[in-house]
Amino acid sequence: MELTPELREFLDRANFAHLCTLRADGGPKSDPVWIGREGDRLLVGTGEATPKCQNTYRDPRVAISVVDMQNPYEVLQMRGRVVEHRNDSDLVLMDAIAVKYTGQPFPWRSPEGRIALVIEIEHARLNRLPFQHNPQKA
Repeated sequence: MELTPELREFLDRANFAHLCTLRADGGPKSDPVWIGREGDRLLVGTGEATPKCQNTYRDPRVAISVVDMQNPYEVLQMRGRVVEHRNDSDLVLMDAIAVKYTGQPFPWRSPEGRIALVIEIEHARLNRLPFQHNPQKA
């Protein structure tokens, strides 16, 4: 799907995401991840041997939720498919994503088996709830 400018802007912020993949038994597996964006597709850097990556070889369907770090009541929920397992042994994609979140290149420089999951979004819904985050101390 073509992402709206509003969704692109939201995805370009350094907000943490949760990537949900499907295990061999059909059960969900959720992982906190950093995300990058390439046009209308999302990028998630990972190792090829990780369970999240292996799950997407078997079943490319994923769900992703992103919570705004400044306003946790602004949440983007997406469904899509991994359409490519792109080699990132030079860490170019992972470095760009790491800089977005930390201001520094990715610190783990072991390039063996590094890939980027390229995700095509099929459905996206941005919710803005009318709450103010004000947690009480215990």
